[in-house]
Parts: sequence; C-alpha cells; structure tokens
Amino acid sequence: MSAPSITEVPRRELRRSAAARRIRSNRIRLGLGAALVIVIVVPVLLAGVLPLPDPLEPSLTDRLLPPLSEGHLLGTDQLGRDLLSRLLHGGQISLRIGVLAVVLSGLVGLLAGVAAGYFGGSVDTVISRVLEAQLSLPLLMLLLLVVALFGSSIAVITLVLALAQWPEPARLARGLTLVEREKVYIDAARVLGGSRWSLIFRHIVPNIINQVLVVVLLLLAQAALLESALSYLGVGVQRPYPTWGRIIADGQPYVTSAWWLVTFPGLMISTLVVGVNLLGEGLRDMLSRGD
Repeated sequence: MSAPSITEVPRRELRRSAAARRIRSNRIRLGLGAALVIVIVVPVLLAGVLPLPDPLEPSLTDRLLPPLSEGHLLGTDQLGRDLLSRLLHGGQISLRIGVLAVVLSGLVGLLAGVAAGYFGGSVDTVISRVLEAQLSLPLLMLLLLVVALFGSSIAVITLVLALAQWPEPARLARGLTLVEREKVYIDAARVLGGSRWSLIFRHIVPNIINQVLVVVLLLLAQAALLESALSYLGVGVQRPYPTWGRIIADGQPYVTSAWWLVTFPGLMISTLVVGVNLLGEGLRDMLSRGD
C-alpha cells in the first residue's frame, strides 16, 4: 500500500480544518439562535406570573411615559397602559397563534406530501396541482380574502396561517418520500408483508420527520410575521387583545413623540424571527451533515 503523496496530506488537513470551522460556526449559530428565542419566549410565557400591571387597564394620568419611568420599565402608551405588560401578554397571543398554525400546517403538509410521494399517480397529480395553485397566489392577498370572508377570531387567524404555510412542508415531505420509497429497506418490509400504511407510518415518516420538523420550525418565524402583518393592517385579532402588530399600529401616530411604542414591539418581532431562523438553519445544516 503506497503512502499518501505530499500534496494529499495538506489537502486532507485543509478539508479537516474547513469542516472544523463549519462545525464551530454552526454551533455558534445554534447557540445564538437559541439564546434569542429564549430571551423572547421565556418572559412571554411567564407574563401571567410576573408582577406586571393589567395590560388592558388605562391610566390617563400616565400617558406616554418614556422608558425607565417609575413602575414602567418600557414606558406607557397613549392610554397610559404599561408597554412591557402589553408586549408580554400580547406575545402570548401571537406565539399561541403561531405555534398552533405551524403545528397544523406541518401535520397537513407532512401527510399530503407523504401521500403524494408514496402513492404517486393521480394522488400526486392532484396534490401537486393544489400546491402550485396556492403558491401562485399572492400570500397576503389570500390571507386578507379569507379573513374578510370568515372574520378575524383567533381560531380563524390560526387556520388562515396554517392554510398559507402547509405547501412548504408538503413539498419537502414529497421529495423525501420519493427518495425513501426506493430504498432497499422499504422493499424488504414490503416483501415481509407490510401494508402500505405500515410502510408509511412505521418506516417512511420516522425517517423524514426530523427534516420536516426543521422546516416547520422555520415557518414559526413566518407565522409571527404574518400574524403581525394582519394585526397591523387591522384584520388580525381584534381589540382588546394586544398583539404585537396591533401595538405597532396603535403607536404609529406617535412615532415621532413616543418612539418606544413602535421600537420595542418591532425589536421583539425581529429578535424572535432572527432567533428562529438561526436555530432552524443550524439544525438543518447539522442534519444535512448527519451529526
């Protein structure tokens, strides 16, 4: 057996060094993403137990107090309501809608994509055409139309966001299923008498679920943005619920005199979106390398 050439050794070392840098960079991205998500999500989840003023109780004597005012860390709004309390309680509504929407869209997308990829034929044709038709429509216009027809309750907004987001996990699940169904272990399970549903739910779904879940996690950032956009436009969850988009819309007339009314909710939305994206991309890279 011949020894490696002089040029092969440096190349091997360079590849190892590049791989180590990618792993280090990915760990930093995962850590930063997790930290940003925790900074937003944990206070929101604890809003009910923290000593915060009532987010719906006005106090006209405390109107438009700036941040760091006594008893109001982030200041107050145009009706004297504590901004921090409104942001944290409103975040519970926004996150609840976002999480429920991505769970529904992920479940529907996974089942539709696996069915299209495994059964093929007319099933694949119908699901693929529905996907293409929905993706060809302007997303925000579609959401506004559905909300205008069925109202803007929390349940409707959740279903609307789920309807808007199911194509992404469906496309990924279909592609992964097309690859998995051709593998040897599926043929072996089929020879051993496994039914179609057994092959799908005992073999195919467990092998693709991790990659689909990463896409579903990334959809959480999109759901937060869409829910905020609908609330900002006045067709999201209606008052008195203080969602992040509604807080920004209410504070917009005071943007020059009370900058904190739009700055802090905007920072919370952007921090959550950036954190979820970093976390999701880091997990996707980790899964693609098989770590």
